[in-house]
Parts: sequence; C-alpha cells; structure tokens
Amino acid sequence: MKKGAEMRPFPFSLEDAMPVIGITTYTTQNAAGNPIAAVAEHYIRAVLAAGGTPVLLPNALAEAPGWEALYDRLDGVLLTGGGDIDPLLYDAGTHPKVNGVDASRDSLELALAKRLLETDKPFLGVCRGLQVLNVALGGTLHTHIPEQVQTEIRHDCYPDLPRNHLAHPVRVEEDSRVAKIFAEPILQVNSLHHQGIRDLAPGLKAVAFAPDGLVEAVELPQHAFGFAVQWHPEWLTDQASARRLFQFFVQAAAGQ
Repeated sequence: MKKGAEMRPFPFSLEDAMPVIGITTYTTQNAAGNPIAAVAEHYIRAVLAAGGTPVLLPNALAEAPGWEALYDRLDGVLLTGGGDIDPLLYDAGTHPKVNGVDASRDSLELALAKRLLETDKPFLGVCRGLQVLNVALGGTLHTHIPEQVQTEIRHDCYPDLPRNHLAHPVRVEEDSRVAKIFAEPILQVNSLHHQGIRDLAPGLKAVAFAPDGLVEAVELPQHAFGFAVQWHPEWLTDQASARRLFQFFVQAAAGQ
C-alpha cells in the first residue's frame, strides 16, 4: 500500500507566517466521548507550507452572534471536506448513503460561502467545500454517485484505499483561470467522495472534469480568488500542481 503524502518541513518561522487562513472543521468525539472540533492535519500543514497561518473555525460559531467579526480578521478561507450536506438544503430527497450531516456545519459553511461571495475574500473549497459553494449559489448535488451517474470510475475510494491513491485523471479547461495555477492540462487525482455536482449553480464555471463528465473543479470568474476542487489536494502535496494551488491561494490572501 502507498503511504500518505510526506509533509515537507516548514520553510519559515511562525512569526512570519501570514496571511491568516480560516479552516472549517467538523464536530466529533474524542476517546472519552467528549465533543471536539477537529480537522485533518494535512489541511493545516498544506496552509503552513504555503506560507499561511491556519486558524480553525469551529461549527459552534454558527450559533454565536457576531461571528462576522472573526470573519473580518481572516485573509482567506479554506472550506474543507467532510460529511454530507443535508439534501433538504438543495431540495433533494434523502438517500440511505447520506451520512455525516451536521446542521451547525451546514449553517456556518453556507453562511461563510455567501459572505465570501459578497466580500470578494480569497477562498479555496475542497471536496465538500466545492459542494457547499454549489449549494450556496443555488445548485444541486447527486446524493449518491454510484446509483445516479453512469460511470465506470470509482469516486468513493475510501476507507479501503490510501487517501493519496490516484483514482482517475482530470482534464482542466485550457481557457480557465485555474489552468494557469495547475500548469498541467491533465491531473492525476485522488477521489474520496460519493456525491458531486448535478446542476451547476448560476455564476459558477465548471473548469475541470473526470472522464465520466463529473465536474471536478469550479471557479468564480469575477472573484479575486474563488476556486474549489472535488478531489483532496492536501493529500497530494508531493505533486507540484497541488502545492501550487495552496501557494496561489495563500498569495492571493496576502494580496499578492
């Protein structure tokens, strides 16, 4: 089995690590059964390696008045992967495979997505983050790809395969903004999702596709830096294209 992508040592000191990147989290329990806010460390290290200072955004913020005050202190936002969005939020029926729905997370992340669009703050969406962006703008999702998309590709390569397993290629549109970031027309990516974009939201541009036609990346053409990908680049930092994505994101958050 392949080992996870090896993390590189930080090329800078924390006192120089700017700008501040808010990273969304999920709510779970520790070994003692106590609720905790958590996120995969690969996101944190990818932001650090790109020159940013990560700040975790707990879902309890959705219940806190004035969370916008914290938002205003962030230079960028990373919408991370995780459990499914409540299908009721995009007018879809439930499905037995829908899992990990968290009302607080849905509430916070959808509000964040809408705020990001209003303020033109740089952001990057990963997996669920792409789906949150699509739903926030009025799009819909396939609730379970294996039963709703005619495909020979396995998109839900978990938990029995390594998270950096390269599941399929992705074709990047040549005329897209993200093409300049990746600098590669064909990417080999991992795939850790069972849902995906069904109806693309107004205002979003689909800019990368799996061989079966599933949307793998979107961008907001008029946004300062508004991109989202369906795969997990934080697990592929051995690839230059994944490192460039995080570097361009952090640079945009720094106003460069």
